[in-house]
This record gives sequence, structure tokens and C-alpha cells, in this order.
Amino acid sequence: MYHFFVTPSDVREGQIYIEGSDVNHIRNVLRMKEGDELCINDGDGTEYLCEITEISADEIVCDIKSAGFAAAEPPVKYYLFQGLPKADKFEYIIQKTVELGAYEIIPVKTARSIVKYDDKKVKAKLERWNKISESAAKQSRRGMVPQVKEIMTFKEALYLAGSLDINLIPYENFKSMDETRAVYEKIKPGMSVGIFIGPEGGFEQAEVAAANAAGAYTVSLGNRILRTETAPLALLSVLNYILE
Repeated sequence: MYHFFVTPSDVREGQIYIEGSDVNHIRNVLRMKEGDELCINDGDGTEYLCEITEISADEIVCDIKSAGFAAAEPPVKYYLFQGLPKADKFEYIIQKTVELGAYEIIPVKTARSIVKYDDKKVKAKLERWNKISESAAKQSRRGMVPQVKEIMTFKEALYLAGSLDINLIPYENFKSMDETRAVYEKIKPGMSVGIFIGPEGGFEQAEVAAANAAGAYTVSLGNRILRTETAPLALLSVLNYILE
């Protein structure tokens, strides 16, 4: 079944009103008709089974047949602080971590980040990154569209992470799986979890020390060195297995 997102204000009196680019997609690409059913999420975690009742050039009206919690949402909110990698890698990371349940993705400039963006490129990149997130959220039937935030410094990222319940920073020189398991056991449903992933080349030791000083737990992803695009997928998969 096709899956679309609206805002809570688009849900009114037993009906949902779809506007914008999705109207053209539903009418002219999918060629859906009145009486067809689709799945709609309000971005706040509620999922609706709907039937199309009206189709016009700029709006589609649907009757709500049933509503419930979006089961695809994980029991915790994952905030991915991703050290900026090359553009194609970051797009892949956005797509796959959204599929795996990331709540928010924050690109971070670190000591070993190679990529540099000027102001014009940043604006265009943010638009593209958020479109990739929306597409991945639709494909994986998420209950909301994770936002890709503006690029920030490592110091700014640590400050933002200070408001979260727990923060993890995988580091290749940390090998204790027993300590890693003990950290994972601290994570409970309803928590907010920050995940710090280094760019190509990883974090500098001073950055790991700064994260630890700010309260982040160092964890291990095993005996192998993972690429920057592999590490967040591995960690999210482990956490999803434990928590779901």
C-alpha cells in the first residue's frame, strides 16, 4: 500500500487533506482513483488507513477508515551525530539510518572531515538530504520524517547531545565488549540516545576524550574496523535487536 505524510493540521473531522507535490504523484504517476486506499502518517506517530474520496488539481481528500500508532517507530529516539563524509556516502547514511529508525540526523564537522561546503552549497545539500530522508521514511513506513539538521561543529554537537538521556561513541581502540554490553543495558524505552560516528579516518583521540568528558560512553563495534557508512548501520541494528 502506498504511504504518504501530512502534518497534523491536515487531519480534520475524520478526513485528511493532501496538498503539494504528492497530489501530482498520486494523480498522474500512481494514477490512483476515488475509492483507492492508502496509508497516511501525520508526522507525530499516528498512522491512518484512508480511502480517497475527492481528487482535484491541487488537493486530494481522504476519509479516515482507521487510525493507530505507527508500529515502525523504535521505542527510543536515535540522534545520529555523523562526522561529515563525502557527499555520496552521507546520502547513503541518511537513507539507511532512516530505514533503521533514526529520529534526527546531525552532520558534524570534525577534525578529520574532508568535505567543505560554502553557504550556497549547504542550503542545496540540506534540501536534498531532507528529500532523501522523506523518501526513505515513506519506503520504510516510518511514522514521521526524520529531519537532517544544519551542519554543526563537534563542540556544538556535544552541547546538543547534553540534553539527551545517553550518548554513545564507537571507537576502534576500545575493545571491551563486556563494558559495551553494560552500556547497552542502560538504554530503556522512552529514552533519547545520541550516536557519534566519525568521518573517514575516524575521530581523533582528543575528540573521544572530549565526548567522554561530556558524559558519552565509549563502545565497541567488534574486532573489525568499519567504514563511516557501515558503523551507524551496525550500531542501530544492534540497538534495534536489543530494544525491539
